[in-house]
Amino acid sequence: MDRLSGAPAGRPERTQHKAFGELAAVWGILDRLGVADAIDAVCGSRRSDAGASVGTYLALATLNRVVAPCSKLAFEQWWATTAGPRFTKVPVAATDHRRFWDAMDNLDTAKLAAAEAAIAATMTAEFGLDLSGLALDMTNFATFIDSAGDRAPIAKRGHAKQKRNDLRLVGLALVVTRDGAIPVTSHAYPGNRPDVTQFGEVLDELTSRYAALLDTHGDGDTADGDGDTAHMAPLGPTVVFDAGQNSAANFAHLAETGLHFVGSLPPGSFPDLLAIPARRRHPVDPHKYPGLSAYDTRALVFGADRRVVLTHSANLHTKQAAGFDQTLAKTTRDLGELAATLARGKTRRRLDAVQAEVHLLSKKQVRATESRRPASTVPRVTAPDEHGHRHSPRPPMPHQMQLGGLGRPSRYRATPPARRSPTPPVEQRRSTPSSRSTRTALPTLSGAACDSDRVPS
Repeated sequence: MDRLSGAPAGRPERTQHKAFGELAAVWGILDRLGVADAIDAVCGSRRSDAGASVGTYLALATLNRVVAPCSKLAFEQWWATTAGPRFTKVPVAATDHRRFWDAMDNLDTAKLAAAEAAIAATMTAEFGLDLSGLALDMTNFATFIDSAGDRAPIAKRGHAKQKRNDLRLVGLALVVTRDGAIPVTSHAYPGNRPDVTQFGEVLDELTSRYAALLDTHGDGDTADGDGDTAHMAPLGPTVVFDAGQNSAANFAHLAETGLHFVGSLPPGSFPDLLAIPARRRHPVDPHKYPGLSAYDTRALVFGADRRVVLTHSANLHTKQAAGFDQTLAKTTRDLGELAATLARGKTRRRLDAVQAEVHLLSKKQVRATESRRPASTVPRVTAPDEHGHRHSPRPPMPHQMQLGGLGRPSRYRATPPARRSPTPPVEQRRSTPSSRSTRTALPTLSGAACDSDRVPS
């Protein structure tokens, strides 16, 4: 037919279009980091009846999560649409979802930690990661593991940060680099455990792993007084964490590890710092951080004298004030509608029912002003202005403390209306958190504590 139609010689009879570019790029990085080899080193040699090694299957799973996430059941179908079988030498027939489960069953917690340490060391040496500043944070993730399933004991019901209290949770702590947020240490834990209880284990893993990373990365302190550079002491990283990790035990553990750190402080525990006039704060960097000012001082934190830096963000204050005004306006409108309904006298509500509805409206307003992660109750304190005077908090003053620098307002509790009058509109309005009682808690001033004067820029 081609000869009759005059088609040029060598025309292909059929073609296939396979995904290649991003697949090859990710696989090249995995190969460069030696991910499959690191896992195989702790899991042992490949089984004779297996289509690929344990490390190869987990590398393929990682590849899929980066390029086109899907379930293990759907992996085989996706793999057939890519050019992966050609350059990885893993045929489509070997990617049945059961093969992935078999591979994952061979990797327990200890093997996973050993493989992760090896990969982190290779990654640090290969890409020259800067480990001088590290950020530590924890969270949990909702899973769809069956509630009656007993094969995943790490999945527990607890405080769900995704608000999915109906699902089992898995907690995860990560330590990442300042540049690029590249993970160097991870720690998984049951979802019913508070973050603060896992802090010590993460620190222990970090210190043990960091020593190995130093051996490969060559990080060290300056030479000694004699100019000898052959015996340079490790400089050690500076770990940054939020107020959710604060406890006397954790700070004592920090001192034992010898790590440098920058933490954050709850404002209610430091009234003297709240009383510092605003005129003492100075701009940090008007060009790089516009509207950010700070004051450097010292305070007694968990039994030790530490350096404390107070920071205030005018930009954050403006945004939070706008959001708070919207929430307050909605609550005031709802309470006004309730007052108008009661004033018409056409409803027969009991006093306790009215109080319950007022409390519910106030509670909704409080929840709207709270952050995603609940914090302990913090006193509502208004710090003085640059002249040392305490003005009315309306309009909102940008001289307040915050929890951990993350914008966590304090909790408020509305006072129920007096029982003398069942339907007094004025008293009902006063039962809500007023602008005077809530604006003073706008969390626009941060407090950070560190172990020494060495703070990463």
